[in-house]
Amino acid sequence: MSTISTRSPASRRGVLGAGLAGAALATPALAQANPKISWRLTSSYPKSLETLFGLSTQVAKRVAEATDGQFQIQTFAAGEIVPALQALDAIQNGTIECGHTLSSFYIGKDPAFAFDTSLPFGLNTRQHNAWLYQGGGRELVAEFMKGHNVHAIPSGNTGAQMGGWFRKEIKSLADLRGLKFRIAGLGGTIMARLGVVPQQIAGGDIYPSLERGTIDAAEFSGPADDEKLGFQRVAKYYYYPGFWEGCANVSFFVNLERWNALPAHYRAIVEAACAEALALSVAKYDHLNPDALFRLVASGAELRAFPQDVLAAAFKEAQALYGELAASNANFKKFYDSWLPYWRKEQIWFRVAELPFDAFTSSQVQGR
Repeated sequence: MSTISTRSPASRRGVLGAGLAGAALATPALAQANPKISWRLTSSYPKSLETLFGLSTQVAKRVAEATDGQFQIQTFAAGEIVPALQALDAIQNGTIECGHTLSSFYIGKDPAFAFDTSLPFGLNTRQHNAWLYQGGGRELVAEFMKGHNVHAIPSGNTGAQMGGWFRKEIKSLADLRGLKFRIAGLGGTIMARLGVVPQQIAGGDIYPSLERGTIDAAEFSGPADDEKLGFQRVAKYYYYPGFWEGCANVSFFVNLERWNALPAHYRAIVEAACAEALALSVAKYDHLNPDALFRLVASGAELRAFPQDVLAAAFKEAQALYGELAASNANFKKFYDSWLPYWRKEQIWFRVAELPFDAFTSSQVQGR
């Protein structure tokens, strides 16, 4: 049933005017609640790596959408404005507001950076996320990063990685001696104890180094990324497992002052965008890696498992290294005291439930 207004035309004009005035007031209020902000983001990865560089475009897209375009993040690939391995320096000194990078690239500043990314023979992707989000890991990372004028947010993960590309076969521990191997993080430190000469080289520079023979071997990620970088054309043997990275957490670094200056709801939006990017990256790698591995093998790559003496020696050196670092570095010890008992209980749980399931089901694939 309709109703007929008994207001006079003048009265109705007054009500309409008041409504329009209210709407006019709402627009500046909304703009004030969602201030216009423009940031630049540097990635440590080239654009050819659609999943790793894609973390940056994904986060930027979601942040813009959630703020009605008021918060814009312009993304740049490695080397466009900041070299791949200098993202931390540029972010902490305010040259650029934010970036996507691996904390383990910066263990030269402090070996404790490795905990944010992963440790050799450490936690897998799910376990690492559990430690970060439920086991106190993020709180420890936040406290540590504050000393470097950075706020770090988990924003991607490669999952378990491969052991890399080698120009010659590794048949025993002795074959590692003198090998020039591109490997980042604490994995390089451990391999150096086994006679390897580790080299830290940005992703986009690995191929020419292998092609020229400047290095003898290189690890980077897994089949999807390695195929795009073309390593199969310059090194024949593809080894597994990448025991130095059972996962690799990619962090979204933000200059701490810029982070603290954001409105609270903008910070919440960035956190949510990074959480989504993390979940999507794991799903994407699990989706892309199998087909990429099949193509690599079809093109001539020869899969090889690391010999048991290599794995055993590397594990022994890893435990010794962690003990030494915990004894000499207070930051490392603080992380390690939390991480080690968490690692132990996660291994027990996965050995009971996850691993037997995976081992049995994967063994049924042959012949099907």
